[in-house]
Amino acid sequence: MTFPDGVSTDFTRDWSAFCEAFLSHSRATPDCLTTLIDNHPDVPIGPIAKGYLLLLLAKGELRAAAQDALDEGIRRGALGDCDRLRNLAEGVRSWLAGDPKGAVRRIETVIARHPQDAFSVKLSHAIRFTLGDADGMRRSLARVVSIYTEDVPFAGYVKGCYAFALEETGDYREAERMGRRAVSLAPCDAWGRHAVAHVLEMTGRANEGLAWLGRDDDWRHCNNFGFHMLWHRALFMLELGQVADALSLYDTGMRAEHSDDFRDIANAASLLQRLELMGVHVGGRWEELADKAERRVDDRQLAFADLHYMLALLGAGRLTPARRLAEGLLTASVGYNGEVSREIAGPCAEALVAFQRGDHGAAVMLLTPVLPLLQSIGGSHAQRDVFAQIWLESLVRSGHPLAERHLSLRRLSRNGSNSFAQERLLRFSDERASGRAAMAALALTPPTQVH
Repeated sequence: MTFPDGVSTDFTRDWSAFCEAFLSHSRATPDCLTTLIDNHPDVPIGPIAKGYLLLLLAKGELRAAAQDALDEGIRRGALGDCDRLRNLAEGVRSWLAGDPKGAVRRIETVIARHPQDAFSVKLSHAIRFTLGDADGMRRSLARVVSIYTEDVPFAGYVKGCYAFALEETGDYREAERMGRRAVSLAPCDAWGRHAVAHVLEMTGRANEGLAWLGRDDDWRHCNNFGFHMLWHRALFMLELGQVADALSLYDTGMRAEHSDDFRDIANAASLLQRLELMGVHVGGRWEELADKAERRVDDRQLAFADLHYMLALLGAGRLTPARRLAEGLLTASVGYNGEVSREIAGPCAEALVAFQRGDHGAAVMLLTPVLPLLQSIGGSHAQRDVFAQIWLESLVRSGHPLAERHLSLRRLSRNGSNSFAQERLLRFSDERASGRAAMAALALTPPTQVH
């Protein structure tokens, strides 16, 4: 399939190579994009695609480069002659103006007219993921997935996207079936493999999860998405009580490269936070993350990233930059992300500060109203679960009367298998037993004689 119609066979080859690299989360993606841009200097799509990929990195200093890429794409051709190019270019413009939802609308216009444009299908999926728009992800894929029969290029990758959308909207059975099918069609489909890992996480099947993610060879081609796959493996290890193995995986895998990509910071900070909630001392590991997070305090490109920067800062005890980050979120003013930051991420950040200083009642008060809205910061249910764990821990430590009920609900939602909830419910049981024993002993104790 050519893009746009009528271009050379060489372009088709280079475009297909870039698409497969992008869809498979390959570390070759930047090189394939550079080849596309350099080998076809009169074709606008290369620079336009570059603009999107730069914005997905959520770094303030890359916005100017994204604008330059858009300008280069426009300079290369009359976009009015191609609706796909025009809409994709306008999508970059919308996102730069603080309207990522507007970018998605433009991309969906392209998909409606060109459903076999797998790049646009994946791009819409990726942006919706950063918006926490699980229902939108599912609707978008449901409209086109039947078109991607086995003879259609990139069918496995599109089915992998659909599998993840199904998982995030709670259809675990169909998500697992679709994800396994995706991987069978495209063995390099790390996203489809990751969708199945999400199903196994959310349904409390840790042993199966470790087996499913048992071979690094399955994602050896990946860029830093491979670190996220290791994060999933570490979550299964924690569920099974393999704490030392999880820490070793953190040191030798997840943080083997001290990347400052927000996704890598999120993997690391959320794993360390989970370990600390388990009572595990993680040593100086927070410091390396906090150094990177502190440089991002005033960036505010993505609320999801900011809340994980907050975890890193608080983990290292850096309260001053953490408070500055919280204040910045509460007063953010630019576009959709500004709205989400003010209304949801800001109060959540305040709750994290309260939790860190031991004010668990305040943490409960601040987190309770925003927790049901937290999906809007983006990411997956599994990623945002760290904030739910902090809320539950705050309920427990503050002695909240609903703590036991919410822990029981959590355990039931994971097929009765959830170590976080189980450990705390056992603690409640022990405390009740101790309380009953104390009352019985008191009843048997003769009253004190007063003379």
